[in-house]
Amino acid sequence: MSEQAQTQQPAKSTPSKDSNKNGSSVSTILDTKWDIVLSNMLVKTAMGFGVGVFTSVLFFKRRAFPVWLGIGFGVGRGYAEGDAIFRSSAGLRSSKV
Repeated sequence: MSEQAQTQQPAKSTPSKDSNKNGSSVSTILDTKWDIVLSNMLVKTAMGFGVGVFTSVLFFKRRAFPVWLGIGFGVGRGYAEGDAIFRSSAGLRSSKV
């Protein structure tokens, strides 16, 4: 009985169909890309907000439209870079996977 236990070989693992050549699963790659895109959009929006507040205080007597314009530019730039990251294999800021 102990000989049978020793002669049994462990089952070979087969690669799943959602893994790529490097062994990383597709969900891990997507999670990494989403993390990059969301953090990039947050940073761009915050920078747009800051530039809008600075411009509003400095030039426009504390009106609200430069702040909203800065936020809009930040969200738009973050969306454009996120779209580029998802469309290409490298993207503007490639995820190291």
